[in-house]
Amino acid sequence: MNLNLNIANSSWENWKKTLGQAVEFAEELGISREQITSMAQQVGDLLAQNVPPANPEQKTVKELWDVADQQEKQVLASLMTKLASKK
Repeated sequence: MNLNLNIANSSWENWKKTLGQAVEFAEELGISREQITSMAQQVGDLLAQNVPPANPEQKTVKELWDVADQQEKQVLASLMTKLASKK
């Protein structure tokens, strides 16, 4: 599976599609939804610190991430993986 973040960052729909592919791949590997959410939270921290938002939706998510406490970040990570998995 090839996750090209440059393409993913070009639009919100591409970003959701790329994240959805990553979630699907993790599920195929037998990783639980709880573990996926935990990994999504870690990736969220990494992205928030190192990658500038590429579109208004990502900017909104980053702003929410920046003001969230750990429990709220878990909720955001869970919601993002659910959103990306929605078919």
